[in-house]
Amino acid sequence: MRQNMLGPGPVRVSELAFGAAAIGNLFTPVTDTEAEEAVVAAWECGVRYFDTAPHYGLGLSERRLGAVLRGMPREEYTISTKVGRLLEPTGSGDVDGDDLAHGGFAVPATHRRRWDFSAEGVRRSLEGSLERLGVDRIDIAYLHDPDDHAEWALTEAYPELERLRAEGVLGAIGVGMNQAELPARFVRETDIDAVLLAGRYSLLDQRGLAELLPVAAERGVGVVAGGVFNSGLLADPKPGATFDYAAAPTELLARATQLKEACERHGVPLRAAALRFPFGHPAVASVLVGTRSGGEVRDAAAMVDHPIPGALWAELKERGLLPADVPTPAEEK
Repeated sequence: MRQNMLGPGPVRVSELAFGAAAIGNLFTPVTDTEAEEAVVAAWECGVRYFDTAPHYGLGLSERRLGAVLRGMPREEYTISTKVGRLLEPTGSGDVDGDDLAHGGFAVPATHRRRWDFSAEGVRRSLEGSLERLGVDRIDIAYLHDPDDHAEWALTEAYPELERLRAEGVLGAIGVGMNQAELPARFVRETDIDAVLLAGRYSLLDQRGLAELLPVAAERGVGVVAGGVFNSGLLADPKPGATFDYAAAPTELLARATQLKEACERHGVPLRAAALRFPFGHPAVASVLVGTRSGGEVRDAAAMVDHPIPGALWAELKERGLLPADVPTPAEEK
């Protein structure tokens, strides 16, 4: 699988990235065996970039991911995790129903999450992640969802990440969010290497193109595009499908259906078009997909390599299903 530099370097990422939220029991449980099979399948498909976070399953995602990656050659893969939420023990062994009700993880509530974008919080978070992962280093650290803590993250957490990068503890630093506006501010005002942008640069949602992607390209910041299926609608548009983790509005469902029909006329699965679309922009280095089984991983790997005729992108623009000026990938044979 092709690999790209993430920002100015020295970190490289595979074009397809493994998003490990699902193996942290996102929404529904995954067994240890299923999680292991998913990570192994990713490796066998050539995936060499793996993303996780303490938030994902209260550390379960990091533990499961590390259990497999510890057996792989360390110099061959890139791993990212996130800072901004500390895990504090609670002693409860019950599944946190409130967490699940808010789009969370099916895990016992043994810990609670506490926002902390202080310098000390960054260090404590990374120390905990290293222990759970059981690896010698973390390659990329993202500030995780600082939506309501922008000034705290900018004035305390970011400078600490910058120091750790300068010391060689981290290879790259960045911000990971579900919006495009605040990451654009980070790109303008700091020296981050990367942005993990979830759900805001897809076939259905190009809000990242308004400011973030142009300024990232200008400043040499790499973008990892996550959520390219918009939580399911672009994977399988049908009644009941979700968009941004809620029932898809009627008009978006209709548009996704039209996208699927256009893709099928060109012999292209909608999933393939959704995965390839972000690479039309020069700032995008990788597309991250959350998978919970070996089958899902293998499907994503096949789709990201599926050839897309230029005529498909042209039709989508002609029919108004994509903006006329949106950059699309070059035709691939």
